[in-house]
Amino acid sequence: MMVLENLVITHTDPKSPVSEAYRMLRTNIQFSCIDRPLKRIVVTSANPHEGKTTTIANLAVVFAQSCCKTLLIDTNFRRPRVHEIFGLLNYAGMSNVLAHQKDYTECLRTVNIEKLEILTSGPIPPNPSEMLSSKSMLTFLEKIHSEYDIILLDAPPIGMVTDAAILSTITDGTILVAHSGKVEIEAIQRAKESLEKVNANIIGVVLNKLSKKVSEKYYYQYGYCEEGKKKTERPRRRKMPENWPVNI
Repeated sequence: MMVLENLVITHTDPKSPVSEAYRMLRTNIQFSCIDRPLKRIVVTSANPHEGKTTTIANLAVVFAQSCCKTLLIDTNFRRPRVHEIFGLLNYAGMSNVLAHQKDYTECLRTVNIEKLEILTSGPIPPNPSEMLSSKSMLTFLEKIHSEYDIILLDAPPIGMVTDAAILSTITDGTILVAHSGKVEIEAIQRAKESLEKVNANIIGVVLNKLSKKVSEKYYYQYGYCEEGKKKTERPRRRKMPENWPVNI
């Protein structure tokens, strides 16, 4: 596996502040619904190039690092990128499974991250929305439900096509990724309204690519006990690099 180091930072630099931000996101998801655990989660954005695939890739890694058996599925049949981020071939994948050409176990890809399995998009089909809204998709999700602790689905931008809205109706929660300083408020509002029309469970927004100046205002961390050092109880500010995610 040739992971793109600058994108999957939770794997290449797990002790970095950015990796800690993704772990905070994981924790927020785990505690966002006590009565009914969130198992199948869709990640989308209002527009392209907002960092949703990078977000879901890092989220998958931190879930796997916490000993959760994790499946990352690329359901972006328009412009799939999960295979690129993890350096995988994409000759067979989710589209083959839904077309009944292959069993999903034949298409699973493993990387050198324990507890993480990946199902790439496979060949781009001519009818992405119809394929995702098919009975085959629902049957597949029900089939694998007991096999994994967490199932993450990377979807196309909801502001462009209906795919994410379709997926949100058959999953437990939806996360919106927003590019700080680039996405317009109106676009996020329209994305939210599109999800609400199908009664999607919007569990939060990830503000991505936050500038360093703004990020330092957001990020506070309690002192932790390092070897040979006394633990502090008072919150302290920690410097952050540019382009890190904040979950709100």
